[in-house]
Amino acid sequence: MHIQEWLETVPAIAVYLLVGGVIGLESLGIPLPGEIVLVSATLLAASQDHINPYVLGGCAVAGAIIGDSIGYLIGRKGGKPLLDWLGRKFPKHFGPHHVATAEKAFTKWGMWAVFVGRFIALLRIFAGPLAGVLKMPYWKFLIANVLGGIVWAGGTVALIYTVGKVAEEWIGKFSWLGLVAALLFGLGSFVVMRIKAKKAASKDEATAGQPTEAEAVAAAE
Repeated sequence: MHIQEWLETVPAIAVYLLVGGVIGLESLGIPLPGEIVLVSATLLAASQDHINPYVLGGCAVAGAIIGDSIGYLIGRKGGKPLLDWLGRKFPKHFGPHHVATAEKAFTKWGMWAVFVGRFIALLRIFAGPLAGVLKMPYWKFLIANVLGGIVWAGGTVALIYTVGKVAEEWIGKFSWLGLVAALLFGLGSFVVMRIKAKKAASKDEATAGQPTEAEAVAAAE
């Protein structure tokens, strides 16, 4: 069976549920490739008329907002011990340096770290739980969560779908190349954050044990 014919047999409801479920679980704090799934599903919608981009976007937005809200409640209930437990279970995603990087983002941007975190692979899984752990007021979290979910999920679907329709003939002939491009796109932001996290870790190690400015002044006196 030709790849295009096989894609036509994929039920639309399965695509909607997959997108909403994966993004929801990722937003909740489970390391899953939400961005890759969203971009791939949108490319599929651009080449398959039975998949409605508006419904797809709605499922993505709902998954993002609901998942983040559940993550916030879990983080508020679990507190710091939750981050320690996640660090042991998922050291590549919730290690001490990853947590430190995320906390710095929250210190710098406040509630808008939740919004900005939507567009950064590493922060996307941290935003909800960490906002809860840090006791961010829920109304602030909710505003940033809703806005971030709409702009990120809805905007991604709108952009990728538009580009996909323009290149529909190309995608139809080279479907797998389109999916590979989506994979690389999704992995890009994650790799960048990993590099930044490693640099931050190296900097922290280099300064570890050195006296602070206040301590240096006290010692001099």
